[in-house]
Amino acid sequence: MCGFPLMVSAHGGAKEINTNNYYFLGFAGTSGQSKIRQIMRIKFRNNNNNIFISNCTTIVSSIISPSSSSSSSSSLSAIIRSPSSSEEKRVYEAVMKQAALTEEHRRNGHGITEEEQGDPPHHHHLLHDLFINENLLKEAYDQCGKICSEYAKTFYIGTKLMNPDLQKAIWAIAVWCRRTDELVDGPNASLITPNALENWEQRLCDIFEGRPYDIYDAALSHTVSKYPLHIQPFKDMIEGMRVDLRKSRYKSFDELYVYCYYVAGTVALMCVPLMGIAPESKAPTLSVYNSALALATANQLTNILRDVGEDARRGRIYLPQDELEQAGLSDDDIFCGRVTDKWRDFMKGQIKRARMYYAEAEKGVSELNSSSRWAVWASLLLYRQILDAIEANDYNNLTKKASVGKAKKLLLLNDAYIRAQNFNKMVMKS
Repeated sequence: MCGFPLMVSAHGGAKEINTNNYYFLGFAGTSGQSKIRQIMRIKFRNNNNNIFISNCTTIVSSIISPSSSSSSSSSLSAIIRSPSSSEEKRVYEAVMKQAALTEEHRRNGHGITEEEQGDPPHHHHLLHDLFINENLLKEAYDQCGKICSEYAKTFYIGTKLMNPDLQKAIWAIAVWCRRTDELVDGPNASLITPNALENWEQRLCDIFEGRPYDIYDAALSHTVSKYPLHIQPFKDMIEGMRVDLRKSRYKSFDELYVYCYYVAGTVALMCVPLMGIAPESKAPTLSVYNSALALATANQLTNILRDVGEDARRGRIYLPQDELEQAGLSDDDIFCGRVTDKWRDFMKGQIKRARMYYAEAEKGVSELNSSSRWAVWASLLLYRQILDAIEANDYNNLTKKASVGKAKKLLLLNDAYIRAQNFNKMVMKS
């Protein structure tokens, strides 16, 4: 499972590159380390309660063998009891690393300085050719765009709300995320071992050092040379795949939150440097990442709530076990598709929590570059509407899958555009 919107699904195996999980991010208005830790802790307890199979086989073979190429919904500062402090620290440190890199970039202005970018890599033939041959570089990005257009149509349309340079960079990251996800969710998942993921992580390091293995890697390698991207979120997404290999249940929301970071929050950390923080923004960089994590988490929780029945048929339950027990529910209720009053009450609490994250994310959209705001608003509004669709289905997400109709999507896209323009005007006046 990994996470991109306007919509890429980690929940979906070899389906569309389904944007259910590749999250476009959010924004902020508050500042400081204490705030980001608070957002990490939002919780609510219900008291009642072929990647483009391009060739996935080739990808698998290349990495398997190293020689181959609480009760209160407002308790934002509630103490996390589980997961362990070391897991929380891992999330926090990743945010700090990426935020620090972005802050340095902001201080240096919008362009990538020679000190930041360094000389184009010369030690790998493919990437060197890409840097000196614009046609090859264009082909690399076009191939990534083609993958997105074929396997993630909604996501691809969403990227059309962005400027061309941002589009290409987002495509490159989306393709890498999907390839990573396919390792544990794709048709060759049974062949994947922890050692294979170690090899994939080494391949990632090579990409960051300018040694891509194929044209898709080359597009990402060029992207990370242009933008202030830290490798840690990419590594953490791979860690999320390791988690998916070894567990299919989550004891508490705290534990689920860390998983949401691995598969969705990581994408937020990857995308903020691409989307950029508005030059006129006075918000601390850390606060922008703070809200980005809020939207990523909201989108991932929405995916989970939409796909409960589908995931159950794969033997997975991404709902907090302790909260199910408190609500008088069990795994069997889910596997048997029992939509009871207890289930409805439980789902009301889960939906309320997801909406809290959306509300937190809304606060900072204006801190992003104006060219990114429409896409972000579209992501937020379209995904949040899925929660309304679950309610409209009488909370039956066990045998039904909530969706948003085309007419509603068009209305929401228009709403997103208006909101983005209003933010632009507000910022200009201030």
